[in-house]
Amino acid sequence: MRRFWQFGLPVIAVACIAYGGYVGLFVAPPEVFMGDVYRIMFVHVPTAWVAMIGSLINFGASLYYLFRPSQKADALAESAAEVGVVFATLLLITGSIWGRPTWGVWWTWDPRLTTAAIMWLAYSGYLALRKFVDVPEKRATWAAVVGIIVFVDVPIVWFSVKWWNSLHQTQSSPKALGSEMRQALYFNALAFTLLFAWFTYLRFGIARRRQAEEMTAPPALNAGEAA
Repeated sequence: MRRFWQFGLPVIAVACIAYGGYVGLFVAPPEVFMGDVYRIMFVHVPTAWVAMIGSLINFGASLYYLFRPSQKADALAESAAEVGVVFATLLLITGSIWGRPTWGVWWTWDPRLTTAAIMWLAYSGYLALRKFVDVPEKRATWAAVVGIIVFVDVPIVWFSVKWWNSLHQTQSSPKALGSEMRQALYFNALAFTLLFAWFTYLRFGIARRRQAEEMTAPPALNAGEAA
């Protein structure tokens, strides 16, 4: 299983991206209203999907830690949040690239864009908190509480286009897409999900090694003891 997570998983993910990219660029027809610009959807939508998966895993692991403190749960929460922020960054970048030719601006304070930016800032703050707290148990507890609180924004991001008037299009069913478009979207969603799983696996290993180092490190001396 370790060899699969280290080598097999990324190979499958890259193969899915290659196939999904080929179908999205060369097989799927242009969209009726947006032409070829819409093709960035095959990256933009999967990054949104994966960013929310990271938030959901962080929420679940944080909740688990508060009820049953576990270093593995803390490491998983940290790893999912960090990888999720990476994909959320790609989400905002690709959204801006898509928005420029369709809306005429790189950024507008549309409800969907604003709540997505807040999500990115919230989880970036979560990661910053973890850097500033040195005591492992206190860091894990505080981070778990923050992870649960900031998750409140995730369903708001999802439902924002339904709750408020928005430039952003509402969620549409994949069934509304042509077969080639749907195939490209499915393969890219699968590919990005596999990439997320691989990155989180690697980041989880780093977090666990750091926890082991903290457990074996000698306690810091205060000024009086050092003297």
